[in-house]
Amino acid sequence: MNDLFWLDIGSGRPLVLLHGGFLDHGMWDDQVPVFASRYRVIAPDARGHGRSANASEQYRLTDDLAALLRHLDTGPAVLVGVSMGASVAIDTALEHPELVSAVVVSGAGTSEPYFTDPWTTRAMTAWHSAMAAGDLDASVEGFVALSAGPHRSLDELDPVVVSRLRRMARSTMAKHTAGEPNLLVPVRDTWERVAKIDVPVLAVNGALDSPDHIGMAERLVSTVADGRTRSVEGAAHHPNMERPNVYNEILADFLRAL
Repeated sequence: MNDLFWLDIGSGRPLVLLHGGFLDHGMWDDQVPVFASRYRVIAPDARGHGRSANASEQYRLTDDLAALLRHLDTGPAVLVGVSMGASVAIDTALEHPELVSAVVVSGAGTSEPYFTDPWTTRAMTAWHSAMAAGDLDASVEGFVALSAGPHRSLDELDPVVVSRLRRMARSTMAKHTAGEPNLLVPVRDTWERVAKIDVPVLAVNGALDSPDHIGMAERLVSTVADGRTRSVEGAAHHPNMERPNVYNEILADFLRAL
């Protein structure tokens, strides 16, 4: 595990916080100290993100997480993820169910996303084009624009949140180069299998997120055996960063009920 970075703070029931794509564990700065007073909070940087090393061979994010949880001897954990982290949480409930006691997702369903909303497809096309061209500045701005959602401009977001997103995205994107090999191995047939998930699943969606991101999370909770959803007003793709007090209250209520 020497090539991965993680925080491990507090004691009690394990609570694993999984960051979004191109971000790192710092997106959970408003959650770690709050929940570490009652839970064992584990917040890793995914491979190729933050302080974790880039991949040198083929890998699956869910297998990285499973290996970390076994290394830390946590037992079944509550997995809380946003965007990419949410998809990793669901993949882990499918691939390594013995390690998962409950899941909380925001802005994602599984690791097999689909996009049909016109604004979202335009924003993602612009962002991916910038990354393919190796334009770091445009890549960062494309990412942050997508994070803001279709209903607002960046000027309408909290500048502190925007600054945090830019800093984390730039740090991770700078670790990579255009045209480098993609060593990530996808998890297959996830949507066909999610109905088998039998642990509680909560979707905490930013009300201003794109219809596709909200729709995938709602499809997920409507498919699993025990699914429920909450909405965070005034937030988009990263509700834990934009409205941390509201998000923390929702998460705390869910954890108390388990």
